Amino acid sequence: MLLNILPSSSSLSFSKTHKKYPIKNPNFTHLGSRTTISHHQNPKVSTFNNIHTHPTHKVSSFFKIQHGFSNFDPNHEKPTSYTVKSVSESNQDSTPDGEIEKDSSNKSNKTLQLAIVFGFWYFQNIVFNIYNKKALNVFPYPWLLASFQLLVGSVWMLVLWSTKLQPCPKIDKSFIVALLGPALFHTIGHISACVSFSKVAVSFTHVIKSAEPVFSVVFSSALGDSYPLSVWLSILPIVMGCSLAAVTEVSFNLGGLWGAMISNVGFVLRNIYSKKSLQNFKQVNGLNLYGWITILSFVYLFPVAVFVEGSQWVAGYHKAIATVGTPSTFYLWVMISGVFYHLYNQSSYQALDDISPLTFSVGNTMKRVVVIVSSVIVFRNPVRPLNALGSAIAILGTFLYSQASSKKKAAVEKKD
Repeated sequence: MLLNILPSSSSLSFSKTHKKYPIKNPNFTHLGSRTTISHHQNPKVSTFNNIHTHPTHKVSSFFKIQHGFSNFDPNHEKPTSYTVKSVSESNQDSTPDGEIEKDSSNKSNKTLQLAIVFGFWYFQNIVFNIYNKKALNVFPYPWLLASFQLLVGSVWMLVLWSTKLQPCPKIDKSFIVALLGPALFHTIGHISACVSFSKVAVSFTHVIKSAEPVFSVVFSSALGDSYPLSVWLSILPIVMGCSLAAVTEVSFNLGGLWGAMISNVGFVLRNIYSKKSLQNFKQVNGLNLYGWITILSFVYLFPVAVFVEGSQWVAGYHKAIATVGTPSTFYLWVMISGVFYHLYNQSSYQALDDISPLTFSVGNTMKRVVVIVSSVIVFRNPVRPLNALGSAIAILGTFLYSQASSKKKAAVEKKD
């Protein structure tokens, strides 16, 4: 009898003998004392078909020999004990330690990936806010600057799609129609924020924008959603904190306040409208969705920008160049604001794809803290103690809201 249990490239095989050595494996007891496996047969072992990438293999590839082969002595009547185990059995034996090491490695990789995502997101947001404010300080025309930022994002996505760096989504007329509403509200949110940035300090705009959960709860409730008491209580410190920050703000401007408030309304309505109109287009990922929103927003905004302030652009440009001194510096500020506006939004969409909504909400809250602190340091804005206290209370309320709303979502999912 010839039983070859290793691949043909191996030199180890059982040669003919007069002794009968039963294989101590319950899977082979039905074969009796003489176990014969013909090389001309193709045993059908469906359990192992997924182990290898090739459709056919030798019988020897289905088994794993553990222990005892180095102790085999042909001069003895009986070989020292050895066992023949299937691959699945050997994997079960080695699973616990392997899984522990694999889980530990996966957790470390996820932690590192999360740190990188948040690091880029925060860095890009800080750079955008700083250079956007620098450009607005010398060229106070937010409609043109906001349009340029959307144009940069549109060109960026078209380049990614044309070079296949980002898979281009397959869309039709129904998708564009469904996206018209969310893109309109995104446009309102973006231009309103830019108007606010042009009139007040960056830190003040972000404090007011931290009140976005208040508008989300109010509008969603008006449309039929219900919220537990914990959510309603969490928005109280947001309202109180924003109010205290507003009345003690050194650079307070009513136009800047209204711009930040309208921006909150625009982005909340964008999120609500997106959930209702884009339910049938879940195959389009977050990055591609934002790309199309950016393109449509530019189409919405630029004609209005020309109408609102187009006649002032030429004079404003010459004044900005005279203020800065060198045209290249002004161009650099504008270009950086456009590129990093798109990049930080792109990072936020990618982060939302990779992490839970709760983690994203907490990260977004901390992002505002980082941006507020960095803008105060860079622009050396005077901050009164009560203003700082109001900002801290508003940010704390935003954090409490994210915790309370996540519990509501978990309860709804559990109920479903």
